[in-house]
Amino acid sequence: MTKTLVNLTISVVVKKLENILETYPHHPYQEVYANPDIRQILIAYILSRIPNQYITVDEEKPEFICSDSLLRSLERTLHIETIIHQGIEEVLREQIENFHRYIPEVVDPNLVASHWFG
Repeated sequence: MTKTLVNLTISVVVKKLENILETYPHHPYQEVYANPDIRQILIAYILSRIPNQYITVDEEKPEFICSDSLLRSLERTLHIETIIHQGIEEVLREQIENFHRYIPEVVDPNLVASHWFG
């Protein structure tokens, strides 16, 4: 049987990242990280700063993989969450000059033509 290497950490980080990003303001955080390229940069930032855990599984009989076992340690969970928060701020700082490409500018409602003009 052929074995496949699976990184358990990726799914944990993505799940935690989604939960944490929901707590941030829509503008600019959720808007910037809705872009898949920027989100991948953020995930790479996080994964490069935490220990990753791997398992091998049979290719023919993929078993149920429980990545939640990674989060059993409170210390490890807090470490991952801290790195996620740091990454959100750091990647945002690095991408600040490219904001206009990822999110639209905030428009002053007083300058927008009213919908009743047709």
